Amino acid sequence: MRGAEYGNTTLGAAMKVGIGSDGSGFELKKIVKQHLAEQGHEVIDYGPAEDETPEYSATYARRVAHAIRDGEIERGVLICGTGIGISISANKVRGIRAAVCSEPFTARHTRENNGSQIIAFGAFVVGPEMAKAICDAFLSARFKGETDEEFKQRFAKIAAIENEEIALANQG
Repeated sequence: MRGAEYGNTTLGAAMKVGIGSDGSGFELKKIVKQHLAEQGHEVIDYGPAEDETPEYSATYARRVAHAIRDGEIERGVLICGTGIGISISANKVRGIRAAVCSEPFTARHTRENNGSQIIAFGAFVVGPEMAKAICDAFLSARFKGETDEEFKQRFAKIAAIENEEIALANQG
C-alpha cells in the first residue's frame, strides 16, 4: 500500500488525479476531466476511452483504486449513474476509502476527516457545475490525520477493522 495510506499532497497544489466512469458517467467525466486539467492537475483517464464500449463501473473503479494503492496517482474521481456502485467497488481494494459526494461540503469533509483518496458522484444526481465544485473541494482539502493525533487514532481504528476482516477471511 505505497500510496494508499493518506494520499499526501501539498494543500492547493496541482496533483496527479485518476478519473474513471461507466457509460452513465462518460459525458460528465469528459467535462470534469477538462476542468481538472484547466486547474493544473495532471489527469490520468482510466476509462472508458472514446472508442471503447463501456463495461460495468467496477472495472474502472478497480483501475483507479489500484493506481492509488500503487502510488501512481494521488487522488481519484469516479462517476457512474449515482456514484454508489462505483464507490462500493473501489472500496473493495484494501486501503482505499472512496466516498459518494453530491455536494462540496461532504467532499471536503470526507478528505479532511476520513482521509478518503477517491470521491464518486452520479451523473444522474449532479450537474457539471456541481461536479466541478465537488472536485475542487475534495482536491483542495487536506487529511487532518497528517497532523492531528485524534484523527490518526480514528484512522487507525478503521484500518484495524479492515485488517481484522482480512485475517478472518484468510482463516477460512
